[in-house]
Amino acid sequence: MEENKISHEIDLLKLAGKVLKEWKTLLLFILCSMAIGIIVALSTPKEYSANVLLAPELSSGGLGLSNNLEDMASSFGFDISGKSSMDAIYPELYPDIFQSTDFLLGLFNTPVRLKDNPTIRSYKDHIQNETKFPFWDYPKLWVANLLKKKTSTSEQAGQKDRFKISKIDYDLCNAISKKILCNIDKKTSVISISVSDQDPLVAAIMADTLQNRLQTYITNYRTQKARADMNYYKALTVKAKQDYEKARRTYGGYADANTDIILESFKAKQEDLENDMQLKYNAYTSLNTQLQAAKAKVQERTPAFTILQKPIMPYIASSMPRSLMVIFFMLVGFFLDVLWILYGKNYLKKKKS
Repeated sequence: MEENKISHEIDLLKLAGKVLKEWKTLLLFILCSMAIGIIVALSTPKEYSANVLLAPELSSGGLGLSNNLEDMASSFGFDISGKSSMDAIYPELYPDIFQSTDFLLGLFNTPVRLKDNPTIRSYKDHIQNETKFPFWDYPKLWVANLLKKKTSTSEQAGQKDRFKISKIDYDLCNAISKKILCNIDKKTSVISISVSDQDPLVAAIMADTLQNRLQTYITNYRTQKARADMNYYKALTVKAKQDYEKARRTYGGYADANTDIILESFKAKQEDLENDMQLKYNAYTSLNTQLQAAKAKVQERTPAFTILQKPIMPYIASSMPRSLMVIFFMLVGFFLDVLWILYGKNYLKKKKS
């Protein structure tokens, strides 16, 4: 065992000796790699990320299990509390909402402005016209632009289909989806929303937009049935009030016109009108009570979101620092030099001989 260890150390020393012996080659590899790293680093656009932290209100209705057991299960990523049993869209599905095409299409017209340019433009225009690309993406972009022209011409000739979107919008949705990151802490249910962009202010604006859109989306979903019931009772209440006011005017007009008449037939009709008015009043008050209950149900179903961290424009890029890129390429150059000394030179010698 000790002999193997000693021989291994000797091999490493021999390897280091070979590499250092040809230090000029090593220096050449490192300098060339460093030059390539500098070019790549300067050509790669910086990315900035803005973050939002939300704590949502969870639906009631647990399974009656102890808090200790629930906490233990949540630490392993399981939810056995049944808190989300009332909702088909629970927090774990929020990332899927952000990746849906309908949601992404709704972000196109979001007004944004740049850090150094206060002019308002749409998020779609910003992505299309102000996104910078490294030079090695130019051939791919050139081919994509040619395909876009052909696609746009064919789409103009055809009819609109609600099941189809343009290739340009489809590519934009894919590009935007890569800029959005949503994570859910399964133990605390805290929602983390992160948006990256080449402009830090745009990243902060879009993070705030996503936070508001998510709240609106979940609120509309959770209150959809309650709002439908409220609108239904509201329409019935308005109709019942109109019927009651009409019956009251009819009864009042008849009573005023027949004040001095003592015939039983007139009194009977007056009682009928009074009873009809009372029935319509009872119907109106009953429906109004149900309307108020429906409004309370909407309020009850409206979720509450606590903002733990609001989006702030970042000043430090979230992408890899350019200095680290250069160091990475220098390390690659070092390993390439080692491979050249160990295998490349011997291979060329054997090939020549």
